[in-house]
Amino acid sequence: MSEYQYYEFLAIDRRLDARAQQELRAVSSRARITPTRFVNTYEWGDLRSDPRALMASHFDAFLYLTNWGTRQLMFKMPSSVLDSEVVQRCCATDTCCAWASGDSVIVSLTTEKDEDYWDDSAEQSLDSIVSVRSELAGGDRRLLYLAWLLSVDAGVLEEAEIEPPVPAGLRELSDPLRAVVEFLRLDDDLVSAAAEASEPLTSMDRSAGDARRWVARLPARDKEDLLVRLVSGELDVSRELAGRFRAETDAVVVREGTRTVAELQDAARQACERRKRRAAERRAEVQASRARSQAAARVQHLTDLAARQEQAWTQVDLAIEARQPARYDEAITLLSDLRAVSEREDRREAFDQRLRDLHQRHARKVSLLQRLERAKLSPTADRPDA
Repeated sequence: MSEYQYYEFLAIDRRLDARAQQELRAVSSRARITPTRFVNTYEWGDLRSDPRALMASHFDAFLYLTNWGTRQLMFKMPSSVLDSEVVQRCCATDTCCAWASGDSVIVSLTTEKDEDYWDDSAEQSLDSIVSVRSELAGGDRRLLYLAWLLSVDAGVLEEAEIEPPVPAGLRELSDPLRAVVEFLRLDDDLVSAAAEASEPLTSMDRSAGDARRWVARLPARDKEDLLVRLVSGELDVSRELAGRFRAETDAVVVREGTRTVAELQDAARQACERRKRRAAERRAEVQASRARSQAAARVQHLTDLAARQEQAWTQVDLAIEARQPARYDEAITLLSDLRAVSEREDRREAFDQRLRDLHQRHARKVSLLQRLERAKLSPTADRPDA
């Protein structure tokens, strides 16, 4: 396969009616089109429409994936639920940008990294990602900060640029935010470094009474708009409302950004070095533990063998008489262990005598003698006086 492209669009706030689906069918005759989704793949050719235009006219979320390393996400939401200043601050590069579309704002995040291998599961990512749209609409700024980090990761910002305000909760990303990080392959060490300045999330249990009092304080126009959206079949109203409730009733801490791009990049390198050092230490610990276990098992094996040496010599003879390569290997293993037992008991001379006898009895078995030679099981092998 020389090229592969995957397109997926979601309609969330308003389902696609029959007319809209017919319009989309004109864009692609073989796409999978439902009242909420448009999916198509290409191995030759391309989508016969601009994804930005389709987002503006029909959809609320978009995922794009190629086998040469391009990955893109787009989200559309009402401009009224976004802090335009923060959006402009975080989304001002080709990597991450935002633009107005009627009463909405579309945010786009793109990454260009060579694919080490093709991950089929990436095509199923949008369902696990799309809830970040509700989180963002509810006042959660973490997606926008991660979008800015994506530009840092891409190396398209000036080193002296100061980071935007740092939202709480970067150390404890939600599942949808973690899915965004994984899909866009945002450097985990960079995220970890940025999170050092992030306050923890403050989560308070809210009762039905809290929700009722909060709803009672909503302006009448807001309540009417929400009901109209529900009646019109918008699918994400409940999540957006829940996010807004949490944002307006929890104490969300946002710290003013103070670090430069260069400082974050340096902190990410240090985080990478610490991670690799910890991983090396863990590997060394595992290897040491495995070596101790193997050594203990070896000691126990030789102790057991010492109690049945004559039986083991008989097994050696039977294995050799079978005249089969695999049985020869079995005999070699037993002889090696018997030699180790004789050295532990300071009886190596007795072992060597029995080994000389074995050589004499089987002098015509060339294959066996070659195996014994390779295993250094000659009567004088590895002896100080050899």
